[in-house]
Amino acid sequence: MFKYIIKRILYLIPILFGVTIIIFALKTFTPGDPARQILGNSASEEQVQEKREELGLNDPVVTQYFHYIKDIVTKGDFGDSYRTGKPVLQEILPRLATSAKITLGAVIMGALIGVLLGIISALKKYTVVDSGVLVVSMFFQSVPEFVIALVLIMVFAVNLHILPANGIDTWQGYIMPMLCIGLASVASYTRITRSSMLEVLGEDYIRTARAKGQSEKNITQHHALRNAMIPVAQSVGTSLGNSIGGGMVLETVFGVPGVGKYIVDAITQRNYPSVLGGALIIAMVLTIINLLVDISFVMIDPRLKTTIISGGAKKTPRKQKSLKAA
Repeated sequence: MFKYIIKRILYLIPILFGVTIIIFALKTFTPGDPARQILGNSASEEQVQEKREELGLNDPVVTQYFHYIKDIVTKGDFGDSYRTGKPVLQEILPRLATSAKITLGAVIMGALIGVLLGIISALKKYTVVDSGVLVVSMFFQSVPEFVIALVLIMVFAVNLHILPANGIDTWQGYIMPMLCIGLASVASYTRITRSSMLEVLGEDYIRTARAKGQSEKNITQHHALRNAMIPVAQSVGTSLGNSIGGGMVLETVFGVPGVGKYIVDAITQRNYPSVLGGALIIAMVLTIINLLVDISFVMIDPRLKTTIISGGAKKTPRKQKSLKAA
């Protein structure tokens, strides 16, 4: 198990290097001059060239990339924002906490709604209720998140005046972003819970419990639900990554000061250190989440732990292979 964790951590290094190369390449080929963007159109060409020299933009791309990676590895320095002059990491960390709150709340909200709908659908299989649940869940998966966001703003902020349309100055400001991101994952949780419940309800021990005279409520709560939740728990980690990606757009719609909005604003301002730092930190968070998810799979399902410890399928010795071939 320990070797597996070390191996997965080592896999993170080339992944993060690949992310930095891709982002740096996009930065290089993106039109626009950051120095001109900072100084404005009234600045002379000499001033622009001085600013480019100050920012290191006149150096070759390979040199710029080498210095950037060196500063991250040796100093933990992701550069300074072109706009504020502050360290990018210092600006991102508070926003990362805000994005984490919304993401966790959205995953919990989506899981609760999806699991409830999945249980109802499984218990009422092949009925009108089952069909209605599947239609509703698929609707939320099909409609783009920003469309749902605009509908929520129109209903709860403009018409009913019970939730703020923009910002998170109060706790009510978190509700619509969480709900909007969570609804996108409802269909996935519903399908997984439904199929898992139907599979468990057809097991022999469930039939044995019914034969002993236990009520359907007791069977569902104490026997079926516990085993059916294993695939659902495994899918939570995947939803975390998807929610972070979807939250980048919705943070701009709802005016949430998170990492997503920070990156979007930095792109429009040609603030490359902020774009690079934000994208790299999100990539680091996603890779760490994926690592923790894989470890949690092993903890939840003991069969995976046996497979990892044994190194996968047992290999047939060469002597046995040659004998079989003979």
